[in-house]
Amino acid sequence: MHATLDDLVRYCDARTRRAAYQDAPGAFNGLQVANSGRATKIGAAVDAGLVTFQRAAAAKIDFLIVHHGMYWDMPRPITGTTYARLATLMQSECALYSCHLPLDGHPEIGNNALLARQLGLVPQRPFLMRGGDEPTGWIAPAATDRAGLRQQLESLYGRVVALEYGSAAPAEIAFCSGSGNSAVNELRPAGVDTLVTGELREEWFTVAQEQRLNLYLCGHYATEMHGVRALAAELAAKFNLPWEFVASENPL
Repeated sequence: MHATLDDLVRYCDARTRRAAYQDAPGAFNGLQVANSGRATKIGAAVDAGLVTFQRAAAAKIDFLIVHHGMYWDMPRPITGTTYARLATLMQSECALYSCHLPLDGHPEIGNNALLARQLGLVPQRPFLMRGGDEPTGWIAPAATDRAGLRQQLESLYGRVVALEYGSAAPAEIAFCSGSGNSAVNELRPAGVDTLVTGELREEWFTVAQEQRLNLYLCGHYATEMHGVRALAAELAAKFNLPWEFVASENPL
């Protein structure tokens, strides 16, 4: 079985509502590297990178979806690692599709909605309107107290850093996958004192104490696996293709 590259890209663009999000200039959401025009196996990965591309090639993946694409600091000469990345993709006929903020904020297949649902919660309020007219985070009513939330997170993620200075029984929980540095100061204005995120800078510890916040850090990489997997699985089912998650040892 195979599908055309154009059909896969059109589906991903529409499903993620890519055009509705104002992302960082270097994100270049959408098709970043083409192939000869068809695909037989879909892959998903968090980060674009040489080792990821080599693993995708070994797995015979020819349409790879990533959350963090290749071009954040472009333009750069096509030499060294940049050349090796592109050569690996082109030699293996592997197209690359990147989707950043749209796969954080999507209400069904986005990282933050899936983080909430992973805890048995239903995202109800948008959070972090930094992607244009679309939210990149979500807020959900809590279903357990702070101790229960921490226990749930520790059962799901290998390493959880918990800063617990907010209420012992939060009414709501905000979700911001990956970096939560822009989210902390948005909590109190949103009427929330509890955040589940991936990582934070050191200075937010003092802010958590002063503003009486609960902050749970579960890993940037770990909290951003969900969206690419969900999109790849949905795409594979739609076009009757196999798919595979290309894992990384990234502990950050």
